[in-house]
Amino acid sequence: MPHPLEGPFAVEHSARLLRNYRYVVERALRAAGGWIALTPELSAKLLLGRHVWDLAQHADAFGRRLPELRATAHQGEPANAAVVAFMDAVEAPEAPHETVERLVGVYRVLKPHLLAVYSQHLARANAVYEPPTRQILARCIEDETRHVTAGETILRHLVRTPELEARAAARQRRLEPLLAAAGGVTGDVPPDAPGGTASPAVETSDDAREWIRLEKAVGAWPMPAGLADALRAFGGALGAGDAAAVARWLAPGTGWDIAGLGARAPRSSRIVAFARIGRQCVVKLALDGAGPTVTLQSRWVPGEAGWRAAALEILGRDPAPAVLPPR
Repeated sequence: MPHPLEGPFAVEHSARLLRNYRYVVERALRAAGGWIALTPELSAKLLLGRHVWDLAQHADAFGRRLPELRATAHQGEPANAAVVAFMDAVEAPEAPHETVERLVGVYRVLKPHLLAVYSQHLARANAVYEPPTRQILARCIEDETRHVTAGETILRHLVRTPELEARAAARQRRLEPLLAAAGGVTGDVPPDAPGGTASPAVETSDDAREWIRLEKAVGAWPMPAGLADALRAFGGALGAGDAAAVARWLAPGTGWDIAGLGARAPRSSRIVAFARIGRQCVVKLALDGAGPTVTLQSRWVPGEAGWRAAALEILGRDPAPAVLPPR
């Protein structure tokens, strides 16, 4: 019988595993942090923002543990080049309309794998001389369970059409073989090792359903006088495909062409987000029509002639509505 002080991991091996974890977690948190500004859907934006902080805590805990294992503090290390390639693929979707691809990579591939790897490590770590590592892993397991559950809730909310379901499935099929070829994030996970999942029935503190509720259109936005009328007229001009009428609602020097919406003019517009910043207002419109729903962000400024759009930017095109109507 093995001596109780003998464990399956040498100190050097334990340090390598933590460096492998830290490398992947640090890349994931940086990617998620960068995606927040690129993601038009409020529920997904809040999901990423909440979990970036947790991931930063995980990376810091792994990094602080390393000197206690006779290794350099706060050092991440990929297990092999294939892990680097896998993380490159996870980070690749950066276009505003690729929210589903981003979330699938993190919440259906990477995080379930981390949950499984952490759980297996905890089960094998020696309880006598590795309490610090075990405590770190237990905290990571608790967080990743919540993350996977919340991420799946948001994905089920966003993936509402056969086309989006096909995109989600294709993304998962693309990434899973890359992870298997790498041997997982530690380079030694068998290709047929079972993955880890969190039951959708698990209650979380991530308020995923509340984030979905916040994303739904509200009945009325608290706008300053005159702006609502300006937006209705501007939306009507967009719906009619009237470039001259659209131009009348642009502030002097604002270079924007309705042709950027594509060949098919939207039939209607609806406000899906509104924020007041000083005297200016930022308004996000969903433009619905025969083609994809276009998300248009605009910045409005008051002047002698009333409210005018000083900047416009197309954030994305989605075959599904950007925001669900109130139930």
